[in-house]
Amino acid sequence: MPAKRLLPLILCLLALVPAIARAASPTIDATPRVAVFSAYKPEWEALLAVVDKPVPHTENGINFVTGRLEGRDVVLVLTGISMVNAAMTAQMAIDRFNLRAIVFSGVAGGVDPSLNIGDVVVADRWGEYLESIFARKTPQGYRLPKWAKQEFPNYGMIFPRGVEIARDAKGDAVRQFWFPVDARLLDVARAATQHVALKRCLTGKVCLVHAPKVVIGGNGVSGMAFVDNAAFRSYAFDTFKARVLDMESAAVAQVAKKNGMPYLAFRSLSDLAGGGPGENEEETFEKLAADNSVTVLRAFLKALPE
Repeated sequence: MPAKRLLPLILCLLALVPAIARAASPTIDATPRVAVFSAYKPEWEALLAVVDKPVPHTENGINFVTGRLEGRDVVLVLTGISMVNAAMTAQMAIDRFNLRAIVFSGVAGGVDPSLNIGDVVVADRWGEYLESIFARKTPQGYRLPKWAKQEFPNYGMIFPRGVEIARDAKGDAVRQFWFPVDARLLDVARAATQHVALKRCLTGKVCLVHAPKVVIGGNGVSGMAFVDNAAFRSYAFDTFKARVLDMESAAVAQVAKKNGMPYLAFRSLSDLAGGGPGENEEETFEKLAADNSVTVLRAFLKALPE
């Protein structure tokens, strides 16, 4: 082949080298571990404070810390806030570590009116409430396109629907709203957390009115929005029977399903998603909520079979 024709081919192959190298990135650590996810600083710091023998790792700007927690080998993973960050980091953790399971420890907005700030919810399934169609407004009201089927009551122009889950080339994609957590992990959490004592006070003089509790089961929903709206909070409870609302858990649940990875999320209420009488409470109670989530997580890990 003439040199002038060979040169473009060589340049093309060289351009592919970084992508090939990334695809072949080696496992960071081969020890079987439970991945413990958190989304942002208060949740991350609550975990770093209790992990034994921490060893930091960084991959493409993502922070991982291997170590021991309640006698179990773990890798702490800082996902970043919101759905895309959580999904991207979940897949990276699965690809780079030898994981037994994924658990999420973090805060959330309370949706169920029977729950209070500081409570920890371990939902048995998660859905993506902002996977939706924003419908056209007509003289008769909001109308979906003819090809779309309404799956849930709408909130104005917002019509929630399941997300299409890709399958192999021989099968059609399947639309799915709810992503169940791992039943075995949920059973461990149910048995291990019956008598866990949760933090009630920020200081000796600033305490919650209600003693926090652990709630096992029920629905959680996630989406790319920070919700501080009483009307939408009521809609989320009425429509999805949701107990909590956050920005990551359902995304990780979807990635875990695609990879056949056991998954469970611990979410402590830092605020009431707009249901409180005054300003949003998250900045006031995020540390207390993050600590309570870690307390429940530790009881779970302690009871988790080797």
